[in-house]
Amino acid sequence: MDDKVIRVLLAKIGLDSHDRGVRLLARNLKDSGVEVIYLGLYRTIEEVAQTAIQEDADFCGLSMHTGAHREAFPHLRDMLDSLGGEDIVIIGGGAIPEEDRRALVASGVAAAMFGPGANYNAIVEWIKTNAPARNS
Repeated sequence: MDDKVIRVLLAKIGLDSHDRGVRLLARNLKDSGVEVIYLGLYRTIEEVAQTAIQEDADFCGLSMHTGAHREAFPHLRDMLDSLGGEDIVIIGGGAIPEEDRRALVASGVAAAMFGPGANYNAIVEWIKTNAPARNS
């Protein structure tokens, strides 16, 4: 990664309003020098994907507590790819069973999934370590 600032888009989709964890992650990322675009609550996958493209995000993260993760993350990957965002790294977190987190990563839909109780500093370090190189 060159000297460009890492850009991370974070959002909550659907009717999921459990946002404490994602707001704390956003604060930790900002405090570490990462640029955060937090879309807030009640977003659609389409809004998230379009904004990630418009904002030139390096990472697109969903925090989920509704059980819709098996559909949401693949749909987000498809939307990003269809809009030219193949290089945007998807990450996720929330109340997602470990088996499903592993499956989403193994399938290539998401690069990393962080579960309940994940250490924020470890997430920030993972993002900084795995930030894609920027061409411009």
